[in-house]
Amino acid sequence: MEEQNTQQADPLQNHEFNDLKDENSNGMSRDIDFLLDIPVEISVQLGKSRMLIKELLQLGQGSVIELEKIAGEPMEILANHRLIARGEVVVVNEKFGVRLTDIISTKERLSSLK
Repeated sequence: MEEQNTQQADPLQNHEFNDLKDENSNGMSRDIDFLLDIPVEISVQLGKSRMLIKELLQLGQGSVIELEKIAGEPMEILANHRLIARGEVVVVNEKFGVRLTDIISTKERLSSLK
């Protein structure tokens, strides 16, 4: 009886990928134009508070919720619920705005994604 070859072809194949190369000589810009039209939700967090449901149900018009932040402390600016910067409240043409005072470093932003 002849021994049959029972080995099957390996479904995983080795592929080589080209290294990403910068288009510009300054090394700062890659071809990311396709990302520029993706919408991002920006929100500003004034502060947080924790309460019981029974306390929440007792809230009414005129109720005050005490926040964990101290008055004058920088607010957090979030992009898609991720911290990207901190800032302070400003008024521009009778509307509220936020002046950025601190940008979170790229290293910190990337480590928060893990």
